[in-house]
Amino acid sequence: MAKYPTTLLDIAKALGTSIGTVHRALHNNPGVSPTTRARVLQMARKLGYQPNLAASYLSSKKTLRVSVNTLRGTTSFWDEVRAGISEEAGSLVLKNVELDFRTYPHLGEGDEEAFEAALREEVDGILIFPSRPQALRPWIRRASEASIPVVCVATDAPQSGRLGIVAVDTLASGAIAADLMGRFLGEREGPVAITLSDMAITEHAEKYAAFERTLRSFYPGLHLLHPVEDHGLEAEAYRKCRRLFAEHPNLCGVYVTTEDSIPVVKAARDAKLLPGLTIITTDLFPDLVPQIRSGAVAATIYQRPYTQGRMAFRMLRTFLVDGSNPSHQVTLAPHLVMRGNLDFFLQRQLRESVKEKPRRVPGKNSPRQLGSANPAPDPSQKSDLGCH
Repeated sequence: MAKYPTTLLDIAKALGTSIGTVHRALHNNPGVSPTTRARVLQMARKLGYQPNLAASYLSSKKTLRVSVNTLRGTTSFWDEVRAGISEEAGSLVLKNVELDFRTYPHLGEGDEEAFEAALREEVDGILIFPSRPQALRPWIRRASEASIPVVCVATDAPQSGRLGIVAVDTLASGAIAADLMGRFLGEREGPVAITLSDMAITEHAEKYAAFERTLRSFYPGLHLLHPVEDHGLEAEAYRKCRRLFAEHPNLCGVYVTTEDSIPVVKAARDAKLLPGLTIITTDLFPDLVPQIRSGAVAATIYQRPYTQGRMAFRMLRTFLVDGSNPSHQVTLAPHLVMRGNLDFFLQRQLRESVKEKPRRVPGKNSPRQLGSANPAPDPSQKSDLGCH
């Protein structure tokens, strides 16, 4: 059974005294004798008490500073993640919360510098997209040693000392994409392709593994080609897909695991492979909507970026403020979007967008744009798709 954190009431009961006395003793307030204070401190240590940092922040009026280190992105995905973080921060009783958005332009560009800046400024916590786990592990360990908790968003940095991870279920996403692909193609046999940013990214490696395993298990007539790595660059995605289509004119389908689906669709259209090629994409953003409506994209797997942002900040907040962390891993179920339910998701996103905007109050919980030559978009200025 889970062990719940020790509370002031537990200490008070153990000593046969009041919660008020325990509170005054722990916070070194007047009205408590040295003997009583010593007894309270000794019992707190014995019971493993972790102080409620909310009281400390409120009483000291200290600003809770969180660094949000994410990609700029090529679609609305990271805008929605940042909007979710801002919305969750705005819902706190604590008003002195400051978000420092450190946004880097491409995979592997500026992520270490952003992390170093956060450590240098001694922030209270860090939310990060660890696109290069091997390179960022030493930085995350340094943060842990400095008692700065780190929560990963969208992908993980295992064995790094990070506090936790919030992401969509990548194994479920890959398996769903493969099962859909097989059902769309029916009795057809031939090669299938998958595009990803980099196999070094945990999220993409897991999607690839689940996609490959499901195809092999249930659709042996389809064989998966070597993955196309585009490194998050649209031009590279287009160029490599044109080469892929030229080398495999009998290609049956493509699973795009990243936000770079538009260059893949454009390459397929320019290669005259549409509408015969089955394309399954990831996420939902304005440029993708007409591709789904027209049938060029058969389905997309929505990763719920807004919810990822909210849950990541909530995990960090719970640890910093309450001194506890009930779950080190939050895995969200992916949502499957097709023509039939597209309008439902668009309306739902729009409602979330309208809900989020009014919470932005000047001077309170306002994000700062730091440490980036390409600052993050203002989370309150979002696309018509809003967030989910």
